Amino acid sequence: MSGHSKWNNIKRKKEKTDAAKAKVFTKIGREISVIVKQGGPNPNENSKLKDVIAKAKAANVPNDNIERIISKAAGEADGSNYEELIYEGYGPSGVAVVVETLTDNRNRTAGDIRHYFDKCGGNLGQSGSVMFMFDRKGVIEIEGEGKDEDTVMEDALEAGAEDFNFDGDVFEITTEPNSLGAVRDALEAKGYAFLTAEVQYIPQTTTAVEGEAAEKMEKLLDMLEENDDVQNVWHNLADED
Repeated sequence: MSGHSKWNNIKRKKEKTDAAKAKVFTKIGREISVIVKQGGPNPNENSKLKDVIAKAKAANVPNDNIERIISKAAGEADGSNYEELIYEGYGPSGVAVVVETLTDNRNRTAGDIRHYFDKCGGNLGQSGSVMFMFDRKGVIEIEGEGKDEDTVMEDALEAGAEDFNFDGDVFEITTEPNSLGAVRDALEAKGYAFLTAEVQYIPQTTTAVEGEAAEKMEKLLDMLEENDDVQNVWHNLADED
């Protein structure tokens, strides 16, 4: 599962700056707003909302911000009509990339995404062109410091987790996508806080790149992340040693 953590690590570095944090907050806020309009403002009745609230808290979005976004979205009869679109393509040296977006202008977003791929030596593909190379899984990450590995593993498996890994710094717990909420809730009830709690696309294999291709791949990821319409970027770029 190392392919997806590369971008997670990049995001964590970027999020140390206030500007990057603000962009993350804005993107999660858009996601919350769309989900509230689709399924209502009560997380007990809207499981998707419950999941994205957990994701927001893991990203350190203040509770006041979350409540304000939910209230505003619940009170809006009209407003921007965002749609969820997924783009697939290959970056430099054949790195597979999946881009999740929320957009109110699919022509603008498609043009931007295609431009980024072209500019960085990649190419945007058709639906299904790379998705078969990924597994969709719930991923929960917990800070490892001060925690006993056996205890965390036992708690995770008891909660219904599918798999468990520890790299010495972070516990990574995987679930079936539909089980993410239940496993997260069970662990939260035991007092755990989360670095990540969301459904991700996990690469089945990874692709290593070096030199100019690696630089272009990093540039592609940065350009995608900077785009306001882009919610998540998944890829199979191998971690650096």
